[in-house]
Amino acid sequence: MRQRPAPVLRPTIALVAALGASAALAQSAPEPARTVHPWQAAPPRLSAEAYFTNLKDGDRIETPYVLKFGLSGGWGLAPIAQSGHGKSGHHHLLVNRDLPLNFKQALPFNDQYIHFGKGQMETVLNLAPGEYTLRMLLADQKHLPHFVFSKPARITVTRQNATDPATLQKKGLALDLPDGASPRPPFLVRFHASLLNVAQMSQKIPDTGHFKLTVAPTGGGAPAVMDFRDGQTEVWLAPPAGAYNLKLEMLDNLGAAQPLAEAAVARIEVR
Repeated sequence: MRQRPAPVLRPTIALVAALGASAALAQSAPEPARTVHPWQAAPPRLSAEAYFTNLKDGDRIETPYVLKFGLSGGWGLAPIAQSGHGKSGHHHLLVNRDLPLNFKQALPFNDQYIHFGKGQMETVLNLAPGEYTLRMLLADQKHLPHFVFSKPARITVTRQNATDPATLQKKGLALDLPDGASPRPPFLVRFHASLLNVAQMSQKIPDTGHFKLTVAPTGGGAPAVMDFRDGQTEVWLAPPAGAYNLKLEMLDNLGAAQPLAEAAVARIEVR
């Protein structure tokens, strides 16, 4: 008796291979792009920098002193506990040190390279009287520097006073608005978190959060809600002329829109 030919398996194999390839592509596909509200404007400069928000070159200060810092160019904070994605890193304070000559070498851990690997935005300086050069530098999870840094700030510490450093910081949020009561768009709004750690939501790190900004017209109308899930700490805004109430929140990266601190509020008149 003639035997039947063996069934042809090529279509089935091809189908399985195609399904496997589709699954692999789905797993490796990047996260969908974040929605950008029409009132968000592109930064006026293409470059990014880590910077001091309350210290400039030539300042004379007393210590202890709460030093605050920010991050521009669309970069976000990502603590070292989990790998971040996109344009992200954590702050470092360099004391009397130039930028490293080798950006492929990890930054050391000592009194001249102070790491903020939890996503902090401030620290308390307790330097002895004297002259210092300070600068900020961003680095990745492995402490390899990014080309994101500040200009050097040459400062003088005039004296150390008897203030208890522990009394200088209070857990909370703050909004830093442009100088003047009526800015013209686009203008910069900076966010700040004291004793709170900023992270990307996707990192899912306990005790971290990300910023959310609501810009509501005072005369009514739909508010603009902006969620900075990638750890950003500032935004450029270009809303229509008018008066607005601003509310800054920090949402828990593990909770369902659970706030980590009392919201910071402000009012602004846009020309």
